Amino acid sequence: MSAVSIKSGFDFKDPDIWQRGVPHDQIADIRRNTPVYWNEEANGPGFWAVLRFEDIHEVSRNPSVFSSATANGGHRIFNENEVGLTGAGSEELGIPFISMDPPVHQKRRLLLVPGLSSARLKEMTGRIEARARTLIEAIPADEPFDWVESVSAPYPLMTLVELLNVAPEDWKKLYHWTNAFIGEDDPEFRASPEDMTARLGEFGAYMSWLYEARRRDPGADIASALANAETDGKPASFQQFVADMILVTVGGNETVRNSISNGLIAFADHPDQWRAFCENPDIRAGAVQEIVRYVSPVLHMRRTATEDTRIGGTKIRKGDKVVLWYVSGNRDETVFEAPDTFDVRRANVRHLGFGTGQHVCIGQRVAELQLRIIFSEMARRFSGFELAEAPQRLRSNFINGLKSLMLVAKGRT
Repeated sequence: MSAVSIKSGFDFKDPDIWQRGVPHDQIADIRRNTPVYWNEEANGPGFWAVLRFEDIHEVSRNPSVFSSATANGGHRIFNENEVGLTGAGSEELGIPFISMDPPVHQKRRLLLVPGLSSARLKEMTGRIEARARTLIEAIPADEPFDWVESVSAPYPLMTLVELLNVAPEDWKKLYHWTNAFIGEDDPEFRASPEDMTARLGEFGAYMSWLYEARRRDPGADIASALANAETDGKPASFQQFVADMILVTVGGNETVRNSISNGLIAFADHPDQWRAFCENPDIRAGAVQEIVRYVSPVLHMRRTATEDTRIGGTKIRKGDKVVLWYVSGNRDETVFEAPDTFDVRRANVRHLGFGTGQHVCIGQRVAELQLRIIFSEMARRFSGFELAEAPQRLRSNFINGLKSLMLVAKGRT
């Protein structure tokens, strides 16, 4: 297969493309004609963009051939072993478990299981419902309101600070830091190297306090689990703790935050779907899956080939970057009937919104719970939504994010 040049083709890496909105039609054309697409880089070796659902699933299930390890480049398009975990230069951090391969990856993941168990989520549900109700009741009906600032961003972070057992108001600090971690291509979220250094310093100081506190007096929270972990008989270092906490901080809110925001746009564009959601409480668990499929809050994850291999009929060389575009797989016409249709009644949605294979999001169940609760609270109070102005989108090829969403929620009469 001949390479497709970014000079004449589509450049999946270009953050300006995604800031304008996901170009589903263009991606669909490429997926149908070149499902494993060679994307040149202006400042890099290029990468394979994997676009079909089943190919993404198969690559994700084969970590021995398709590595996430930092030593091989990590889980992002940029190379973590060259520019650090957050793409901000060489940082003295450990390696988060998302950037590890088996068997260490699974061992680190298992540390979080008790803090995210079904019993733990059941115990938290009432408090998540109370926070959702407080946020939704504060929204003025029938007038423009920024949902990102007042609902989408604080809501999952309020759950995260409970899981970490830190002060409830600390969600604001995590919000400030998370924006910098995921915003390497957005000048508002990462204004300068100096700004990023300052935010990393603030985060590091906070994590130093949290690490020492949990080592001294551990509890049942996930920060205690990571601070007191041992892997193969070795205690977790502070650097390892910080790296995993960056992952927890980003993973613990970005999927929910951007599923809420983009989900609201989907309901504003499809008022019949909002009526169906409101009138049929029994479909809401499945509707949450459809929201995540339709939205694709995380656009991609990256792997690196450890040997010569094939994806579909395409030859992949050892050392090639392989980027899995969830946003494409979730609209694959060979898997989903009418993939561009938003249908909250869609049955048995098998989506890639939380990843797949060994790296499927460990917080998937808590994310789904939060989404079901917050949209159910909206259904109780609002009859529909209208965009008041164009959303302000994050400049990112990684997160399908919104920085502002001015929306009018119509009150029930």
